[in-house]
Amino acid sequence: MPELPEMEIYRRILTEKLAGKTITGVEVNREKSINVNPAQFKSELINSGLTEIQRKAKHLIFKLSSGKSLLLHLMLGGWMYMGNDEDSPERTKQVILSFGDKKLYFIGLRLGYLHLLTDSELEKELADLGPDPMDQTFSYPVFRELIGGRRGMLKTTFVNQQFLSGIGNCYSDEICFEAGLLPMKKADDLDEDEIKILYQSLKGVLTRAIQFGGYMEEPFFKGDTKTGGYNEQCRVYDREGEPCLRCSTAIVKEEISSRKTFYCRNCQT
Repeated sequence: MPELPEMEIYRRILTEKLAGKTITGVEVNREKSINVNPAQFKSELINSGLTEIQRKAKHLIFKLSSGKSLLLHLMLGGWMYMGNDEDSPERTKQVILSFGDKKLYFIGLRLGYLHLLTDSELEKELADLGPDPMDQTFSYPVFRELIGGRRGMLKTTFVNQQFLSGIGNCYSDEICFEAGLLPMKKADDLDEDEIKILYQSLKGVLTRAIQFGGYMEEPFFKGDTKTGGYNEQCRVYDREGEPCLRCSTAIVKEEISSRKTFYCRNCQT
């Protein structure tokens, strides 16, 4: 599932390539991927300008000149591709938005969605999300206060979207490894030094993931050489049995609260 870095990368590319353009066509191939009937969806989108693309946690928000927004959550297996009729993935596209000669394909939206919402509906939909760890206001004192009120394991704490928004399986494991802490360590067992290094690791891993292009396997457009570059940077995630990059101990995979979890039992304490 795309996490904060992947959605931030999408946001930056979409802002560069599509912000300010007008939606000229809409195709809906799966009604369950949207929240209104297709006829209304098309009539409200066609000829609307795409004024801005924002990110909130794992969501993208497409702000429209009509005053409404499209809220995207890709969920498990969802991805996007920007191309045209001659450059189109051979996959089922649940929704297609056209911007003149460019098309934005939404693929794999079996669990994900693209919902048309008013500002009040959008605010209500996102109300339960915790702070964004990449927000400039997310300082160490803010993190210290948040983590100080938790008692669960680090793994389950980090993937809880009401605690922090945007972190999932991959980056929770990478952050714990960076901090040298086991993902099953309890938040209320952390001392001050461990909380500080956890905060630094959180910021560092997410920043590096964005810099290297996240871990999405599919390119976003033809010639895209950046998206997915973090796959080669992962220290523990999806590396079961491979040697730890610090100590050469084999990386372990376990399930914690039904979530696959990767760590080094030697480097992490």
